[in-house]
Amino acid sequence: MPTFAASDGLELAYDVTGEGPPVVLHHGFAADAAGNWVAPGIVDALVRSGRRVIVLDARGHGRSAKPHEPDAYRGPVMARDVSALLDHLGIGAVDVVGYSMGGLVTSLLLADEPRVRSAVLGGVGARLILRTGSPFPAGAIAAALEADDPTTIEGAVPRAFRAFADSTGADRLALAAIQRAGLAPAPDLSSVRVPVLVVAGDRDDLVGDPAELAAAIPGARAVTVSGDHLSAVYDPR
Repeated sequence: MPTFAASDGLELAYDVTGEGPPVVLHHGFAADAAGNWVAPGIVDALVRSGRRVIVLDARGHGRSAKPHEPDAYRGPVMARDVSALLDHLGIGAVDVVGYSMGGLVTSLLLADEPRVRSAVLGGVGARLILRTGSPFPAGAIAAALEADDPTTIEGAVPRAFRAFADSTGADRLALAAIQRAGLAPAPDLSSVRVPVLVVAGDRDDLVGDPAELAAAIPGARAVTVSGDHLSAVYDPR
């Protein structure tokens, strides 16, 4: 993977495949571009459809730099990383697809990045983006990632995040730092004027109602595919 320097100097890895109108894919927490987009066949499908596909390993993930300090992940820094990648590649207009954490990053870009011409918010709903319902258990997830003995972790969600991080071979301390940094401020999506699609698995009970999120974005629509939060990306739809 080639690399570029983020605004704070971190080295971030990306890859470009295919020719045609550009689309950026941003993966989810504890995953990377290969696991989230290449393995399910999404990159290949987009290339076959005539697209130039740009995948990024977010800071703290994959082949990108993985600082262990929460300050490296605060605020909309991951959205700024995507903007810096667009600058690096000289891209003037782009479609953006994000999944889970990447969906949150994409929502921030929708609000502030004028080069986004359409967006797909995948694996997200009102709880994660609009902050409705119960708060996301970031502190408990961070503690689970930091635990020396995973058998001591309490709570189904923290245990699931730890198991997924272990299964992907992720840097657990970098991931814990992301959780301790907290979510970026909720974006104001009321003035969005580009096409937006919200996609979530029909058994995804983690991120909230995708239809409620779509209703908060002018002109957006929501669809469900088969799967839970981890498996929905494998539905060919």
